[in-house]
Amino acid sequence: MIRFSEYFNSWLYEKDGYYTNYKNIGKEGDFFTSVSVSSFFGGAIAKKIVLAIENGFLNKNSTILEIGAEKGYLLADIIQFIYTLKPELLQTLNFAILEKYESLRDIQKKYLFDSFGNAIKFRHFSTLEDIKLDSAFVISNELFDSFACDLVFTKDNILNQAFVQNHQIEFLPCKNENILKHCKKYGIKKGEISLSYLEFVTKLCKNIKSFEFVAFDYGEKSIRDDFSIRIYKEHRVYPFFEENLDLKELYKKSDITYDVHFDYLIDCFKENKIEDIELKTQLKALIDFGILDLLEILKLKVDERIYQKELQKVKILLQPSQLAERFKCLSIRK
Repeated sequence: MIRFSEYFNSWLYEKDGYYTNYKNIGKEGDFFTSVSVSSFFGGAIAKKIVLAIENGFLNKNSTILEIGAEKGYLLADIIQFIYTLKPELLQTLNFAILEKYESLRDIQKKYLFDSFGNAIKFRHFSTLEDIKLDSAFVISNELFDSFACDLVFTKDNILNQAFVQNHQIEFLPCKNENILKHCKKYGIKKGEISLSYLEFVTKLCKNIKSFEFVAFDYGEKSIRDDFSIRIYKEHRVYPFFEENLDLKELYKKSDITYDVHFDYLIDCFKENKIEDIELKTQLKALIDFGILDLLEILKLKVDERIYQKELQKVKILLQPSQLAERFKCLSIRK
């Protein structure tokens, strides 16, 4: 019998885990992301990067680092829009991806080289410990919802913790002091908790002297006090505790995820003496970044048919009924 966090980690990251090899995202895959919907998602981030350099927060020799890059589409979109907005920056900026799996590094490296050749300076990092940077803009999309989590459930005033044996879930009285302390601090009686956020944030803050970190993820500022954990397979969503769900059949063949608890994530940065923190909906963040300005630029350069096609894609990013409210953007400056 193992902790649920070990089971979760094995599902996604151990041998033959779901994320150990490249998966199609979008229509041909198991789920959509903002990156797969529109290149203007990366374009808005590129506009924010350019502004951060023009305002003097980032220097022109900074590294643009993506964590959790899949094939490299988001970083490529960012590079393309930087070229559109301020092409001279491609001569000075450095680009990097943090990726621990060699097979995915090969795919990312090939995609970026096929897209830009030698026009950019690019490198990989395999671990957070490898990163030693003076100035960086760090971006992640749907990263924290893939950190291994534990499941807790309170019954008769006793906090129970999930364990797994033969793909069967069993809740037993929690004896883990760290989990008990965390649940008491945030008033958690039921749901998912990921204690590994703090280690990640601490390493990030230690290894980069000055950075802006922008993370997009789905979740809520405060705890829901309910289970949000779910499985995505061929664009179907399966609540994890759905009756008759065959976990053995879905194990490592589907995506498993949960809502991020942003209050805890924010506290992880505060523990590292960082106070310049903003949490917004994806809608507000992308508008603040300048995505509508990019659409106006496009409108002036292409015919109406192409503009309307791109506009409809961007609407999916901005409509409350789609991705705009469910997804949050956490912006951190050190």
